Amino acid sequence: MLFNSLNFAIFLPIVFVLYWFLSCKNFKTQNLYLLCASYVFYAFWNWSFLFLLTFSTFLDYSSGIQISRSKKTSIKRLWLTASIVINLGLLGYFKYCNFFIDSFATFLQHIGLKANIPSLSIILPVGISFYTFHGLSYVLDIYNNTIEPRTNYIDYSLFVSFFPLLVAGPIERATHLLPQIERQRTFDYHKITDGLRQILWGLFKKIVIADNCAEYANQVFNNPGVHNSSALVIGAVLFAFQIYGDFSGYSDIALGTARLFGFELLRNFANPYFSRDIAEFWRRWHISLSSWFRDYLYIPLGGSRSSTIRTVRNTFIIFIVSGFWHGANWTFLAWGTLHALYFLPLLLAKKNRANLAIVAETSSLPSARELAGMSFTFLLVVFAWIFFRCSTISQSISYIAGIFNLSIFSAPTVSIPYYVYVLILVFLFIEWIGRCEQYAIAHFPVSYSRPMRWSLYYALVFLIFFCTGTQQQFIYFQF
Repeated sequence: MLFNSLNFAIFLPIVFVLYWFLSCKNFKTQNLYLLCASYVFYAFWNWSFLFLLTFSTFLDYSSGIQISRSKKTSIKRLWLTASIVINLGLLGYFKYCNFFIDSFATFLQHIGLKANIPSLSIILPVGISFYTFHGLSYVLDIYNNTIEPRTNYIDYSLFVSFFPLLVAGPIERATHLLPQIERQRTFDYHKITDGLRQILWGLFKKIVIADNCAEYANQVFNNPGVHNSSALVIGAVLFAFQIYGDFSGYSDIALGTARLFGFELLRNFANPYFSRDIAEFWRRWHISLSSWFRDYLYIPLGGSRSSTIRTVRNTFIIFIVSGFWHGANWTFLAWGTLHALYFLPLLLAKKNRANLAIVAETSSLPSARELAGMSFTFLLVVFAWIFFRCSTISQSISYIAGIFNLSIFSAPTVSIPYYVYVLILVFLFIEWIGRCEQYAIAHFPVSYSRPMRWSLYYALVFLIFFCTGTQQQFIYFQF
């Protein structure tokens, strides 16, 4: 079910009440109850895929135990390999099978061979990319002696299937979430109100910002040939705000929902559009995925501590794999490759960690240098988003070619209401003043009077109900 749906608005209060008032005395009962609720939540999409979810859960649970019990390194490696191969095999079949079939058929046509290879009718199980990575990190951590295997199957299943993060993350680590699952949780009024506040902000980002931007970005991207340069630029910028509001909004709702039940999930976004270079952007965008690839792929390959050639190789591998993780399309590979090209000069010049502190942390406004860095980084990111959004490489190239002509100085051929621009500016202003917090309005209870706080909350609720665009599915559900 969608976080912004009526079904979820009914589901969440029921689960919350039963969780705290009927099972609050025993955290094991709470865990079993949350696991059942998570399976119900997932079954709303397609109940038949519950079998795949439970199979993946049992596979990694069993593999973890066998890796720990085995005395020989070769046996440990065998169980690890089996878990990785089966998990990635399932992911590859459901997500990439038709991509490889179609690519092979296209290749045969290019070399003059007649190919009539039918695509398979495959439905992509929602959330498979996320819960697969949950399980893989658990098995890899056991193999690396980072954690001990869990023998309580309910606790481990909840780690994989906890409903706030099941469909689109964040990608949790066993070292972070399992200890929270295995201890008593008590009702905390302040955590719950904080969770509700973050849910509210997430809904605003999704419904008001992302869905309004999507309505007009879709007009441009769905028929770019009829639009002039200025409209194409506006379409790309609107998509940048759409995908940020959409995915970071989902993450805020997920984190806020988890906090209602006493859990703290990993932060997934930290104001990425205020980044001063691409390296900082990737420390702030989809943090759970970026750190997953860093810890389980980039560093094992040698990271940046190898020779220059291997450093370049490792950088391209991690960005290309990240692009391919997002979808079975050459456009995602191009998007990942482009970001590797952005990132590599900073890495080779050892400037990739030049901007670790929050921008303008001790002042209200950025310096001219910081503003220039943020603007240039944002332009690079928007340019790359074109490949992410377009359906094919040729469409991406045509879109970009359409930008670079003199019609950039003409009035855009897409009509966008002024209130959309106002909403984006208000959104950026609130994000800016809350850039030092875990989410933009987290500081409001301590920084502003009660009337001002509640005025903001009511304003957000009003906008959510009366200033909405056409409802869009969360973008990252397709990944």
